[in-house]
This record gives sequence, C-alpha cells and structure tokens, in this order.
Amino acid sequence: MSTITLLGLILLVLMVLVGGKAGAQSFLALILNFGLLFLAIVLVAFHFSPLIVTLVVGVMVLALTIFMSSGDDLSSTVAFIASAMVLVLLVLLIVPVEHWAMVQGFGPEDSEDLEGLSVLVGINFVQVTIATAILSTLGAIAEAAMAIAAGLSEILEQHPQVALKALYGDGIAVGKQIIGTTFNTLFFGFFGGFLALFIWFTGVHYSFGEILNDKIFVAEILMILFSMLSVLLTVPVTTWVMTRAVAGKRKRAAHEATK
Repeated sequence: MSTITLLGLILLVLMVLVGGKAGAQSFLALILNFGLLFLAIVLVAFHFSPLIVTLVVGVMVLALTIFMSSGDDLSSTVAFIASAMVLVLLVLLIVPVEHWAMVQGFGPEDSEDLEGLSVLVGINFVQVTIATAILSTLGAIAEAAMAIAAGLSEILEQHPQVALKALYGDGIAVGKQIIGTTFNTLFFGFFGGFLALFIWFTGVHYSFGEILNDKIFVAEILMILFSMLSVLLTVPVTTWVMTRAVAGKRKRAAHEATK
C-alpha cells in the first residue's frame, strides 16, 4: 500500500467518524473534483480553450463541493449562487491582471527540468495561467460561502423573524471572524509549499528585487492575492444573496397568507 493510499484511507475514516454521512459525501465530492480537474487537463491538452474549460469545470466543482457537503437546501443554494457570482467577478479581474503581469510559462528555475523537452506544445500559456489562477480560488470561495450561508441559516432557524438589516449585519460579523483565519491558511499554505524555493533563492544570493521579479514567485503571489480577494468578495455577496432569498421567501409566504 502506497503512502498516498494510506493517507487517503485515514482521511476517509476520520471524515466519516467526525462528519458521518456528510463527511462521506464530502470525501466523495473530493474524489469527483479530482476527476473533473483531471478531465480539464485532458481537454486543455487536446487544445480546447483553457478559459472555457476552466469556467465550466469551475462551476461544476463549486456545485459538487457545496451541494454534497450540506443537507440544508437554503444554505447550499445561496452559497452556490454567491460562489458563481464571485467567480464571474474574479474572472473579470484575473484576465486583465494576468495579461499585464506576464507570468505565463516557465521561469529560469525550471530550465533544468525542461532540458531536452520542447515547450512548443501549441497551447496559449497566458490562458493556462489564467485557468490556474481561477482554479486556485475555488476552494476559498466555496469554503467562505458555505461558512456564511450556514451561519445565517442557523440564525434564521433560531430567529425566523429577524430583520433583514440585522441579518445582513450578522453575516458581515460572521465573515469578519473567518477572514483572518482564512488568510492565515492561504499564506502558510503558500509559504510551506514554496519553502524549498525560498531556500534556493537564499542559496544563490537572489536580491530582494530579483525575488520580487521572479516569474514563479510573482505567479504564486498573484494566486494567493486572488484567493484572498475571493474571500473578501464572498462575504458580502453571500450575505446579500441570503437576505434577498429570505426577503423573497417571506414575500411569497405573505402573498399565500392573503389568498
């Protein structure tokens, strides 16, 4: 048994023990998401548009992640709608920024690994970089949206007649509490993943300016910033979608009561 298989089984057992049926569904969603990402890679390799493939797969990943991890229809629907809206906003931001940053392709640090290989594969690497940046934000978007939607659903369950203004304020308050921890998670994930690269920078005596202009470093920093922005956008958007959903639900209930 390989290490990855063993760790996967441990993860499955812990998710079932802690989350029960929801944990098992989340593990299944994780496997399906991996399959979708693999499918996206295959489609891009066959010269389908990376941007279109990413948008379609991104929406499917959000749907699987959100709907298979929650049994509450209201919170799941709100989280998905808000996530889709944030995804659209991020695409409008990521596309011009990545074109301006020019961090596509490979850096000089990759030259040894690419020695003897051709990079003329007929794929637009700018679009690949955009696709990578979009996919890197999906987890942060789904996590933040579900946290806000689930928190507001719990408030509605305890206080069904809460005012919409108060509900919006509660959503922002919940969002403020998760923003800090989410930012730390993203930052330390980036730092841990690139610790070897930082050591390499130090070993070859890169100056601070050279590090800031290194293609690999800038590309990763941009992805972290996009993920942080996605969390910041998700908090108010999810709260707004929830208040609109509750307002519509109350309006329909009042209309039915007057019949």
